[in-house]
Amino acid sequence: MSETEISTSDEFSLSGQLLIAMPNMLDPNFAGSVVYLCEHSVKGAMGLVINRPTDLDIHSLLDKINVNVPDALPAHFPVMMGGPVAAERGFVLHTEPLDWSSSLKVNDELSLTTSRDILEAVGRGEAPSKWLITLGYAGWGEGQLEQELAQNAWLTVPANHTILFDTPLEERFAGAYAMLGIDPALLTGAAGHA
Repeated sequence: MSETEISTSDEFSLSGQLLIAMPNMLDPNFAGSVVYLCEHSVKGAMGLVINRPTDLDIHSLLDKINVNVPDALPAHFPVMMGGPVAAERGFVLHTEPLDWSSSLKVNDELSLTTSRDILEAVGRGEAPSKWLITLGYAGWGEGQLEQELAQNAWLTVPANHTILFDTPLEERFAGAYAMLGIDPALLTGAAGHA
């Protein structure tokens, strides 16, 4: 697959935003989660949970797929649980270079790659400067995310590289809320309508 830019030009889109689970989120796949939305259109949405590590680290994952592990790679670089869809498939969200064998350009700064060549580059010590890897993704059908937003299941905030790549995993949930100036401990799960 060649590089493709995700485009939702003339419609409401939350692509590039974070979804932050509200306290009333009961779905165990998403309670306490922060999701980076890679794509959002009238057809549905696709994102990656960025604060839930799996039992695997990058060393174990690369070893499982027979890719050499570079010495310079941090020992505890986590592989994230990206969501309940296609949980056996890897997704790499990354900065430049943005074009690999199977990449979707999310925006001018980020791509989502699913091909082995990026993992082989990691094995050679040639990884993009900022990246995270997930197993699986979060997906919503047509109108499903909008319905969840209307039910106050999520808050949204524009994403930045700090929260995506540099904030420690255990601080991403509170950090995403802090971007809105909110302390999650003070929130209630009750919906309010004027």
